[in-house]
Amino acid sequence: MFTFGHDLVGLIVLLLALWAIVGTLQSPADGATKLIWVLIILILPLAGFVLWYLLGPGPKRPFSRRI
Repeated sequence: MFTFGHDLVGLIVLLLALWAIVGTLQSPADGATKLIWVLIILILPLAGFVLWYLLGPGPKRPFSRRI
């Protein structure tokens, strides 16, 4: 049986994957690139998020302010 810890980890992975998908769809990349990244994130949620964060489309300023 699953415990609260497993459920919490699953929820965090889901939220990170959703964040990566939304970030990919909002990026200035072309449609084919977006599709490939979304598929990677959906197939491998945690690894896909890490790859997207390190290599994905868009600016690499995670904590910068938008002005």
